[in-house]
Amino acid sequence: MSEQTTPAPAAPPPDEQRRVEAAAVETAEVTGSQFARIMDSSVGRNLGLVIALVILIVVGGVTAGDRFLSVDNMLTILRLASVIGVVSIGMTFVITGGGIDLSVGAIVALASVWATTLATQTMAEDTHWIVMVLVAFAVGGGCGLVNGLLIAYGRIAPFIVTLAMLASARGLAEIISDRKTQIVSNRDFVQFFGDSVLGVPVLVIIFALVAIGGWVLLNRTTFGRRTLAVGGNAEAARLAGIDVRRHTAMLYVLLGLACGLAAVMLMARTTTGTSTHGGLYELQSIAAVVIGGTLLSGGRGTIVGTVFGVLIFNTLTNVFTLNNKNSSTQAVATGVIIVVAVLLQQRVGRSRGST
Repeated sequence: MSEQTTPAPAAPPPDEQRRVEAAAVETAEVTGSQFARIMDSSVGRNLGLVIALVILIVVGGVTAGDRFLSVDNMLTILRLASVIGVVSIGMTFVITGGGIDLSVGAIVALASVWATTLATQTMAEDTHWIVMVLVAFAVGGGCGLVNGLLIAYGRIAPFIVTLAMLASARGLAEIISDRKTQIVSNRDFVQFFGDSVLGVPVLVIIFALVAIGGWVLLNRTTFGRRTLAVGGNAEAARLAGIDVRRHTAMLYVLLGLACGLAAVMLMARTTTGTSTHGGLYELQSIAAVVIGGTLLSGGRGTIVGTVFGVLIFNTLTNVFTLNNKNSSTQAVATGVIIVVAVLLQQRVGRSRGST
């Protein structure tokens, strides 16, 4: 009895097979490009920052236990983040506009010293402690104005101008204070900024308000759109009718005012004004801005990313401190994170240019 064999299914015609393979490749490319667009969007970048922050919190909880996860420690992280956070919000605008500022720490120190001199505090006692706040704003805004005018109208590189301001402001702070720590004697000033509202420290509330205001200014106003345009292509912005030089100067004034506010917050937290305030603030603020997703080359900025960047670095510092790691290790970790962030930015920039 002969066996009956089932005939093998006929192979599809070559043209049809090629169409199927091409459709599969096209579907994969579309899916990959959609994923890349999502990850390169603000949602994707912020999701990555949230994941990084959650990982740090888990590491802190595992290595330091209840010392890290306690409410008091979390509030401590937020208080520390609030001061450098205000500076970082201002730095976001400058970097988005295509600039850089290395003098923020020195400006904070000078503003804190000038606002706590005997003359200023005596005037505050005779009138109101708001005088100290106004002096700090005036000093910070004045330094920012000098930076902005020299960069925008003097056409000097931002690196050189702000480096000179770093040395000058820190030196002037040392001269005014005679290298001594000046104590804040106005109790009302300290009490106001050291108080809490519904358990949330006033310093944290100030940081939140500055972040919200910065987001609105960057994303919902003409000023913000002009900042993005100037940072993306200054010549094209000029041809579009934007006064690039004036806008650049305004960005540095804005950062100077942020430094003045940070000085007030630092004076309230430490009850002192000293020329040593603001050490490495330039590194910390630039690091937070870059980690947050703002391009160092300008043209793209994110306030939400900057807030997450500040929280990540301050949480990292807190974890290192609770685990008795020295400041040198923290500095190395910060440097590595900055390099990795810039490398990722460059990769994104190259992928955009090739599409």
